[in-house]
Amino acid sequence: MNRAIFALALAAVWALPCDAQEKPKANPKPKATANPKVTEKPKVTEKPKTTEKPDAAAEQEAKFLTNIRQVTFGLPRAGEGYFSQDGEWIVYQAYPVGYPFYQIYVQRLDERVPRRISPGRGRTTCSFFTIDGKGILFASAHSDPMIDITERTAREKAAKGGRSYEWAFDPHMDIYLSKFDGTGLQRLTDSPGYDAEGSYSSDGKQIVFTSSRDGDPDLYIMDADGKNVRQITNVDGYDGGPFFSPDNKWVIFRSDRDKEHMLQLFAVSADGKKEVQLTKNLDHINWCPYFHPNGKSIIWSRADYSKGPRGAVFNLFLMDIESTDTTLKGGKITQVTYHKKADVLPVFSPDGKKLMWTSTRTKDGTSQLWIGDWIHGKK
Repeated sequence: MNRAIFALALAAVWALPCDAQEKPKANPKPKATANPKVTEKPKVTEKPKTTEKPDAAAEQEAKFLTNIRQVTFGLPRAGEGYFSQDGEWIVYQAYPVGYPFYQIYVQRLDERVPRRISPGRGRTTCSFFTIDGKGILFASAHSDPMIDITERTAREKAAKGGRSYEWAFDPHMDIYLSKFDGTGLQRLTDSPGYDAEGSYSSDGKQIVFTSSRDGDPDLYIMDADGKNVRQITNVDGYDGGPFFSPDNKWVIFRSDRDKEHMLQLFAVSADGKKEVQLTKNLDHINWCPYFHPNGKSIIWSRADYSKGPRGAVFNLFLMDIESTDTTLKGGKITQVTYHKKADVLPVFSPDGKKLMWTSTRTKDGTSQLWIGDWIHGKK
């Protein structure tokens, strides 16, 4: 199956052209200067257009977030960050200077010093802290036997046309566990095909991940040591980006099983016996869902693709969730961010007091990690 969905959906995030956001600021037509009576009116009506929209967006976001600030610097592109259990560290993927594939980095949340912990070669993605904070889970294709050719091909492609974001389901991708400093690398999966997108249960005893070992990307759960692997979804189409609910009874994920490329949100019970669809608007891409620590809501990113990818903007949305041991139901949906630049891959801190996400709202238009204090629901 063609997995170009990631090039389609994520190009807007990792390689969004910043000039597209400048068009509304174009100068008034020269004709307006010929008559003073004509020029006064555009000045009155144009100013609100350039000031109200940013203010209105900030005002809407302020209902959910305060103290919004950028947290990654110094790397060409960074994103998909996750918190340590104590909330003091973050782990994320970023492009190193001069290398064509993402690597994994950690840094203190209150510092700007990235420290690479992945091997340094091959594609890497989907990092996550162990519950005790002493280890880091991530996927890597550094075992690729043709890695020299893979790297050279990527460099040649970048040299010809720049580097736009494409996600390859690298068949050499496997899940690894390292110590906090990147040493003691331990391989947890070793099967043909793509194994990645892993995350821990809240007790640290299980890992949910995506694998194409049966020929189609489906969801699996394994013990934290890589043993006792069991499949929990088995439907044609991509199932990915899985995370456990705080009580570990459900797994939330994204899938394009309804319409190729048009990702929708689903939840499946941890035993794989019960499945619930949470969105079904096939003109929209819905992806990267993540639970609030209280289990009563999920946050995710959505964009309207009814007119194609050009001009589609990803913003963050919140959905109320009601769940029991055997049922899960989605409720009210509320928009959280309103920025003209892309906002994706949101995650809550373990205490639920902060939200971190990937955004191109940077001054230079590159994707970086941003964070804000989460105030929704507070009186």
